Amino acid sequence: MTFSLVARDEPTGRIGIGIASCVLAVGARCTFVRTNVGAIASQALTNPYWGPRGLALLAAGADAANTARMLAAADEGRDLRQLIVMDREGRFAAHTGARCKPWCGHRIGPDWAVAGNILAGEAVLAAMAEALESNREEPLSRRLIAALKAGEAAGGDTRGRQSAALLVHDQEDYALYDLRIDDHADPLTELARLEAKARERAIHVRHVLPSRDMPHGLTGDAEIEAAIAASIKSGYE
Repeated sequence: MTFSLVARDEPTGRIGIGIASCVLAVGARCTFVRTNVGAIASQALTNPYWGPRGLALLAAGADAANTARMLAAADEGRDLRQLIVMDREGRFAAHTGARCKPWCGHRIGPDWAVAGNILAGEAVLAAMAEALESNREEPLSRRLIAALKAGEAAGGDTRGRQSAALLVHDQEDYALYDLRIDDHADPLTELARLEAKARERAIHVRHVLPSRDMPHGLTGDAEIEAAIAASIKSGYE
């Protein structure tokens, strides 16, 4: 019912998930990231506990492969589920259950993994992988969206389209981007529009909020506006 990707941007250390589906609000149940721990995309007949349980395993020291193995082993519905796991070292693992509806499968690259079910064919994952590799100069948020668009252009979810989501973390414990299109005739176009809108001001406000390096954030009106203006001018994205 879904196609997704998890990726890590080596130069910035950012990690993120992009996902699209012909179901309502796919981002509400299927995307999980914890800074300095890892990321999980869980789909098909999803088990909503795979996300929090998987992140707990990763936080306790399990690698991606063992996390995927333990989640699947403990779930009698494993054959109906699909999973991508990335651990804190940037290692990936994936699981596609034997009873996931065709076409279904996954592919793992050097710093990314893609997966999907009820797709037009393997070409969907191939297109996503190619887009990830050919857009490395782009910020991770746009790279993920470009890969989703490539997958959709290759056929995407055979039932159509309804929702999409983008979740990106950097060094902070809260998301840099957390955008969801829950019900839309063209969710990926709308997701791209919101990502561009976020770059106008919203992500620049991040520089004045509490952070690891600045626990209380900025509090003076003048310094807040000056910091936001400087971030916009710098082209931070």
